[in-house]
Amino acid sequence: MSPVGPAARRAGARRAPLLLAAGVCLLAGLDAALVLLGLPAPVTSDRLPQVHGVLLVLGFAGTLVALERAVALGARWSYLAPAALGAGGLLLLTPVDLTVPRLLLVAGTALLTALYVRFWRRQPSAALLAQAAGAVSALGAALLWLGGLDVPRMLPWLVAFLVLTIAGERLELARVAALAPRAEPAFLACAGAVVTGVVTTLMWPATGTLLLGAALLALVAWLVVHDVARRLLRSTGLPRFTAACLLAGYAWLGLAGALWLLGGPAVDGSRYDAVVHAVFLGFVMSMIMAHAPVILPAVLRRPLPYHPGLAVAAWLLHGSLALRVVVGDLRDVRGAWQLGGALNIAAVLLFVLTAAASSVAATRRAPAPDPAPAPAPVSADPRDPR
Repeated sequence: MSPVGPAARRAGARRAPLLLAAGVCLLAGLDAALVLLGLPAPVTSDRLPQVHGVLLVLGFAGTLVALERAVALGARWSYLAPAALGAGGLLLLTPVDLTVPRLLLVAGTALLTALYVRFWRRQPSAALLAQAAGAVSALGAALLWLGGLDVPRMLPWLVAFLVLTIAGERLELARVAALAPRAEPAFLACAGAVVTGVVTTLMWPATGTLLLGAALLALVAWLVVHDVARRLLRSTGLPRFTAACLLAGYAWLGLAGALWLLGGPAVDGSRYDAVVHAVFLGFVMSMIMAHAPVILPAVLRRPLPYHPGLAVAAWLLHGSLALRVVVGDLRDVRGAWQLGGALNIAAVLLFVLTAAASSVAATRRAPAPDPAPAPAPVSADPRDPR
């Protein structure tokens, strides 16, 4: 483990409030989940269940994505994107009129899109195009919500935001392994089909949903074939943990695609719950778990070594999600739905606590960076080579 210098630690400390805002949005979203499950919750309010989805997708995950992109770009203005998304998420928790946080979320997603424009000018690529399409989908979702569209009907836009962002990042890593010549065009075809399906859902919901479901299944197939995760599954430690989280996430995304393809639009009821949580818990949260040991140290300049407790949290997430979705939603067993939902929340909290404890312990163990060598004293003797 290489030591981190004071300047890097200060940079990480300046980013910490943005990560904290995302964390508050996550905790509030989990609290809202308890309310929606009909279980006792620390905080109850009429607004929390209404903003549950947007709070977690744009307030939590959106802030994380924008923060990681801002760190990669390095420009000061780029931090306005996670700041606006984090502030918008936090204001959703207050009594302020919903128009204010909605406008902040529009601003944050617009700034995130602008970040990708800057990246595109540096070096265009298929992976970046997919991620930019995800950012545009997030902007579309924020605008639709500002215009009064309800969350179930703008769900495809929220799904496209995170699915295309993550898929684009996986393409960047897959390119290191020397992809076949036709792999990138096939990926772009899948991403284009996702975008087409999302837009079509606004005008022709049934047709758009079927197209989106098929596109997600095609994208999952591409990821399973070309992602390096399959080759890493036989390794140990962090590589194996990452690979297992990735492959499990792809399975859940495939289930969501199949539910849309076979069942058409879902705007309420158990099938809607199954699609939502297959995507955002099974796929997105699993991707966050897989990438956290790499992304968070780069953002906060603090180590996050792999700990077996992270795997325990991940498998608790997937096991409880199977109970919730397969038994609770698809077989209409309310007890399994509630128990699975409660264990979903426990899994996320366990992951956060384990990651925090592992990072703190590693920071304390890390050696202090070597001090900069003192400048050599200037000699008055002209024969002295100093």
